Amino acid sequence: MLSDLTIALIGPGVMAEAMLKGLLKQQLTSPQRILVAGPNAERNQELQTTYGVQPFTDNRAAAAQADIVVLSIKPQRMEKVVSELKGALKPDAFILSIIAGASIKKIARLSGHERIVRCMPNTPAQIGEGITVWTASPQVSQAQQEMTCTFLNAFGKEIFVEEEDYLDKATALSGTGPAYVYLFMEAMVDAGVHLGFPRRIAERLVVETLRGSVDYYDNGKGDARHLANLRNQVTSPGGTSAEALYYLEKAGFRTAISRAIWAAYQRSRELGRDAETNPPEE
Repeated sequence: MLSDLTIALIGPGVMAEAMLKGLLKQQLTSPQRILVAGPNAERNQELQTTYGVQPFTDNRAAAAQADIVVLSIKPQRMEKVVSELKGALKPDAFILSIIAGASIKKIARLSGHERIVRCMPNTPAQIGEGITVWTASPQVSQAQQEMTCTFLNAFGKEIFVEEEDYLDKATALSGTGPAYVYLFMEAMVDAGVHLGFPRRIAERLVVETLRGSVDYYDNGKGDARHLANLRNQVTSPGGTSAEALYYLEKAGFRTAISRAIWAAYQRSRELGRDAETNPPEE
C-alpha cells in the first residue's frame, strides 16, 4: 500500500529514524521513496549513508514531492517550520504529525492544508515495540487512514481514537510513560544496592522482574489479566508484599503517579495551545 508513495520526514531526529527503519525493515517501501529533510546536512547525510534515503536541507522542496508529509519536529519549532510548507503540499497528500500538543486545527492553519493525521508514538518505537494513538481530520480519506495504520504498525501497534483530546492524554500516559517506568526501575535498583546487591545484579533482577511481569500479564486470560488479581497473587496476608504495598499506599504512591500524569497532560495542552484569538498576520 505504501510502496508507490513518497514519504517526506520533516525533522530527521530519533523518532523519524525509528519510523524509516521500521518501514524499511517491514519492506513497506524502498529507501528511494523516503525523503529526510532538516537544516543539519551532516545528519541528513548520515541517514543517507545508513539507509539509502534521499536527503534535503529544504523542507519545502521535500514536502512538495511527498504523498505523506511526516512532521517530527519539536513543538517550539512548529510555527516556523510548518508555516514554510504553506502552498507546497500536493492537494491529495496528507500530513502525519507527531508534534506533542499540536492540534489538527493549528497545523491546518499554519500549513494551509486540511488532510491531517495527528499521532502520539512513544520511544519503544525505536525497537519496533511502540504504541501509537492517532486520529484524523474529516478530510483524510478511508484509504489514507488505512495507509496510516500500515505506516504506524511498521514500528509497533496503533490505536485509533475519534476524539482529538485523547492525543494530549496519550502524550501524558503512553508518550511520557517510559520515563515513569525508568524512574521506577531506577528507584528499585537503588533500593537493591542499599540492601547490599552489586548494582549490576540489582539492575538484572529489576529488568527481568519487569519483563517477566509484563509477559505474565500478556499470557493471562479473563480475570487472570486483571491487574488487581495479579497483584493479589503475590500478596500473602501478613507477608512481605503486603507490608511493602501498605507502605507504598501510605506514602501516596498512586496519588503521586496520578498527579504526575495529570501534570504531563496539562503541559501537553500548554505546548500546543492555539492562540486562535490572535493568529499571526499573513
